[in-house]
Amino acid sequence: NIMNSYKMGDLKVIDLTKVLDPKTESRRCGLTRFNTGGPIPDFHTIMDLTSHLGTHVECPYHHNDNWSDVESLPITTFMGRAIYVNITHMKPNEKIKSIDLEKACGDRIKKGDIVILDSPMKLAPFTPASNTEDDKRLFICRETAQWLKEKGVKCVGFGDGVSIESNNEDVKAFHDVLMEVNVVFLEVLKNLEELSVDTFFMSYSPLPIIGLDSCPIRAYAIEGLIEFSK
Repeated sequence: NIMNSYKMGDLKVIDLTKVLDPKTESRRCGLTRFNTGGPIPDFHTIMDLTSHLGTHVECPYHHNDNWSDVESLPITTFMGRAIYVNITHMKPNEKIKSIDLEKACGDRIKKGDIVILDSPMKLAPFTPASNTEDDKRLFICRETAQWLKEKGVKCVGFGDGVSIESNNEDVKAFHDVLMEVNVVFLEVLKNLEELSVDTFFMSYSPLPIIGLDSCPIRAYAIEGLIEFSK
């Protein structure tokens, strides 16, 4: 097994990405490897992937034909100061309201931040267990989105403790409120338990393909970069 966190001098790097295995993925993930021929082996691979595969960044074009696709957003959308918000005071399946966010992180969020929402009630997203009795995750709703919009965040990420698939009305409102102002989403983040701090630098850059709504990415945190640590 490959490690998920590494030391680089005074910095700590944590890989926050789900590893993909074409043999077991439920979403489209096909690899076709071939040799272009000639005296020197020259292997290429055709990747047949859905845009919402594994750890991925969702851009506004995902919800509206007139909103920004991956390529039309600046690269600074996909990196910056990140805040990990582990909401511990709520009961299972409650909707995250303004009062909850104020309690969990109200004084820490700055304009342009990446905010990762999580709770101790974890369940892997987009699995058969979603929305069953075993699913105790917290829910997002329009009020969650409105609070984040007013704070001016540029990205919202989700740990396994927050559900983004609870019901159509809340999920649609959450997407529409934030994506209309070019906020992007990070879904299926892993290894958040390996974070040592709750404020860090983060990067999750997609491929700049015109007309792409979302993209699988390699997400990682870097702890110890001074200007992104407080």
